[in-house]
Amino acid sequence: MLEQELQLKHTSLRNRLVMGSMHTGLEEGWHNRKRLAAFYEERAKGGVGLIVTGGYSPNLRGKLTPISSSFNSLYDVIKHKAYTDVVHKHGGKICLQLLHAGRYAYHPFNTAPSAIKAPINPYKPKAMSVSAIKGTIKDFAHSAKLAEKAGYDGVEIMGSEGYLINEFMAGHTNKRTDEYGGSLENRMRLATDIVKAVRAKVSDKFIIVFRLSVMDLIPNGSTPEEVVLQAKALVAAGVDILNTGIGWHEARVPTIASMVPPGAYREASHRLKQAVDIPVVAVNRINTPDLANDILAKGDADLISMARPLLADPEFFNKYQEQRSEQINICIGCNQGCLDHVFKGKRATCLVNPQAGFELDYPLQSVQRKKQVLVVGAGPAGLSVSYYLAKKGHQVKLIDKGSELGGQFNLAMRIPGKEDFQHTLKYYVSEINRLGVELCLNTPYEETMASAFDDVVFATGVSPRMSKIECADGKRVFAYDEVIKGEVELGNKIAILGAGGIGFDMVAFLTEQREQTIPDFKSQWGIECEAQPSQEKRPIYMLKRSEGRFGKDLGKTTGWIHRAVAKHHNVQQIAECEYISFDNQGLTVRVAGEEQLLDVDTVIACIGQVSNDSLFDKEALPENQHVIGGAKLAAAIDAKRAIAEALQVARKI
Repeated sequence: MLEQELQLKHTSLRNRLVMGSMHTGLEEGWHNRKRLAAFYEERAKGGVGLIVTGGYSPNLRGKLTPISSSFNSLYDVIKHKAYTDVVHKHGGKICLQLLHAGRYAYHPFNTAPSAIKAPINPYKPKAMSVSAIKGTIKDFAHSAKLAEKAGYDGVEIMGSEGYLINEFMAGHTNKRTDEYGGSLENRMRLATDIVKAVRAKVSDKFIIVFRLSVMDLIPNGSTPEEVVLQAKALVAAGVDILNTGIGWHEARVPTIASMVPPGAYREASHRLKQAVDIPVVAVNRINTPDLANDILAKGDADLISMARPLLADPEFFNKYQEQRSEQINICIGCNQGCLDHVFKGKRATCLVNPQAGFELDYPLQSVQRKKQVLVVGAGPAGLSVSYYLAKKGHQVKLIDKGSELGGQFNLAMRIPGKEDFQHTLKYYVSEINRLGVELCLNTPYEETMASAFDDVVFATGVSPRMSKIECADGKRVFAYDEVIKGEVELGNKIAILGAGGIGFDMVAFLTEQREQTIPDFKSQWGIECEAQPSQEKRPIYMLKRSEGRFGKDLGKTTGWIHRAVAKHHNVQQIAECEYISFDNQGLTVRVAGEEQLLDVDTVIACIGQVSNDSLFDKEALPENQHVIGGAKLAAAIDAKRAIAEALQVARKI
């Protein structure tokens, strides 16, 4: 199904896979032009049918930030020819996304249908005058005309996620009483007028995609019935493809994070497809060929949009078409390297593919002289460095003293909402076998003749940091790993020590359902229904020594979800807490100078990790020995850093 050509009115797409719009951090400035061209070229070479760029504003006020890119001059035409040329060279098509940020624009010059400040933006917008609205319509049309000059095959008009056009559509943000507010017909007038103006400026074969918000997930958003009417009006105005948008950025419902079940929002595109006679795109948490084909086969959509999965593996489509799906590096939905980077003003990349966004910076070149390399430790760092080294042409032996490979991934994939980590583990196992890596489990380093190897890479990982709480009455504090592995029996009243990523993972492990079904997910979060209360009956405490917000170092795109889950399950959080002792009476702590006895029978330490570094001297490493991942630095270790370090070490050897 994915491989089938799609015929539009005046042109066609070579297959059903769309690379959805995503900001990479390379859009700004002439100096990143070659990098962004290389990024798009890799995805076009990988077989994607249609690429949609990151969002470009049609005018100054619509820019996401003061330094964000716009597209409204001949200078932009020249710059963007580099992108369209490389995509066309490989047989793909590319659309420019036109995005006016509206009240989400992070600067004091932002505008909106009404002067209502967004809860996620400190800048209150100015209500647009009718003349400003009409000027904005002309700006969209002008940008579209320039896009065609630049070689783009079409534009995607961003009408979802709570940006300007979406703000006009929804009564939540549109309180106008003129021709652009009030009735549904008036509220969608801006959208239809923009489409008509664009269609009048471009050729018949120029594709107009409209990204329509099919589920706002906010109070007083568009109803499903209104969305159908909006879709029909947009088709009548001249839209060729309807892309589906899920949720405003301010919505407090997960839409793309790893805890969202794959395909959770396919029903939204299904409803839209039943209402219109043009192609409809399905979006959000579609990360495997099997799921994509199931959506197409059951008539839920005509096209599949994947953004992050094509960061993870630009060769996604080619591998699928060549029946090599087991070689696809599947997106795990973590957001750590992509969206979290973008929100920090950093270049987007990918936890499972650190070359994404760095195609020109981090090439992996075949070696002239094959080396014998020993890798010690078969966790994320060891697996990934073995893969990169073997891909370069080295002969690699990977050893681990344990009986299974995977390291911290084996723990992560057991956390509800992180099941997709198993895909990365399967990918590395498949790839190191394909590339001829010699894997030896139950093999201590001390029993290996390291001197026989040209280079040695230590990827020995971390162990849980243990609490020094005084215990009595036969009590002890459990480590997080033995709890996750099911090696200890838990009581009915639990205290979690630590409020970082591991602590919140433990909350999910104790309270959430593994491999949650789509109906259960929607029920928990109140998606088109009343949110259901928690079924967790055990009292759970989350304690931390420091002051401030719980989970303050979690990613911007997922931290709020972890905190919401803890709140949903009534987890009691206590900060600035000193741990005193643990016995049959409970856990004694000191808060604000006063001792308290918490009635708990189980204490779990989630207070960080320590490096497994007994096999080497970090301060006196020979030139041919290398240390990566948690073995190098346990503080704030995660798989993103471990795999990125693996790539860099492999490039040096």
